Amino acid sequence: MMSAMSKYDVLVVGAGVLGLSTAYHIKRENPERSILVLDKLGGPGQGNSAKSVGAFRNVFSSRTNFLLADSTIDFFTHVQEDLGHDLGLVFHGYLWLLSGRQYRRQEENFKEMSRRGVELRTWEREDLRRMIPDLVTEFEEGDKEAEVMGLEPVERGLQGVKCGSIDADRLVRFYEEEFKRLGGEVRYNVEVKRLILKPERELGLPGEPFVWQDASVKGVETVRGEEIYADRVVVAVGAWANTLLNPIGLDAFMRPKKRQVFVFKDERLERLFHSEGFNKEGVVPLLILPKAGILIKPEVSEGALWIECADNLGRPFKLEDDPQPELTYYTGNLYHVVVKYLPCFRDVQPVNMWAGQYALNSIDKTPYVFEEAGMIYVGAGSGSGLMKCDALGRIAAALYAGEKEATLYGGRAFRVSDLSVKERRVERETFVL
Repeated sequence: MMSAMSKYDVLVVGAGVLGLSTAYHIKRENPERSILVLDKLGGPGQGNSAKSVGAFRNVFSSRTNFLLADSTIDFFTHVQEDLGHDLGLVFHGYLWLLSGRQYRRQEENFKEMSRRGVELRTWEREDLRRMIPDLVTEFEEGDKEAEVMGLEPVERGLQGVKCGSIDADRLVRFYEEEFKRLGGEVRYNVEVKRLILKPERELGLPGEPFVWQDASVKGVETVRGEEIYADRVVVAVGAWANTLLNPIGLDAFMRPKKRQVFVFKDERLERLFHSEGFNKEGVVPLLILPKAGILIKPEVSEGALWIECADNLGRPFKLEDDPQPELTYYTGNLYHVVVKYLPCFRDVQPVNMWAGQYALNSIDKTPYVFEEAGMIYVGAGSGSGLMKCDALGRIAAALYAGEKEATLYGGRAFRVSDLSVKERRVERETFVL
């Protein structure tokens, strides 16, 4: 039984994929340190990690995003193929369906990505018609619906090869199991109420810390009134970060926004699902339609297709503990675009749906890892936290150790301060359709 006041070397708040990756890498590099992970939910990755579509890609124009994702994907492969942990890893690829205008606008990006080592394949319209017979690549002249919605014909497809899906639940459980195997401790159903801010030199006066005192985060208080202290506190709670950081005047550099997933499994979609020639699984890649960034992901484990669309303008920033999907968002909105490009979806209803939240950094859409007032913050994943999680955990562990560079999986070096606030050095992501 824990005492009412406990002390650890490191306390990690959040048992999602970022919190557990960070805890694992700190423990791996510091096996003698006592490390505790807390989460308000009942198990690992039960928040927004559990609601992720589990897709990953290394196709980014930004060198920073590429390094974070590419090294993490390499680690996923190592865990499944070398260590024998089945993560449900499938390299089905991503396929951006592009109009001629979109392709020309991004052509220099594609060349630069290829020079960097991103494996890309280009498919012409004739290839796409043959390989995905359900896909409409051109609209008839005078098609009023296509005209009203601003839909463009598909001229080319750009396939990212080192892209695919992973089972998010298996991934977080891998990190949890390895962390615990090293001697780490995890406590679930423990909600943190606040971060405890104390002066470095306490005087025992009411109102401390005062502005003239050096203060830092020393621990947390739970909703049950338990105080847990640590030499270093790590906050990795995703969309909930502002609830802990705002009260002590620190910025999480993100705002939560709802994202929804719709699941389809119907015999009318079988031919689309089994589109061959793109990968060894003989399934359609994750498709990104030319309009609105609507994506359609093959879920190989269940023979289903998942649809998601990150709507921005019109979707409020709002923290929701239990966000609910809106069927009308699909039937009255996305559906009209989907059926124009893929008529096989006509009159097919979703068999399941759910909603989660992005911790969205609207400025550069790149995560933050920094230390402030004795607290390490890992967050603002902006929807790509899972595909960058291992790199972010290693960078946070390097920050904890006071190192200037982190070594990502595979040996590539990464400047720790690049993801900080004061010395931030990230490139603008320009591969945005």
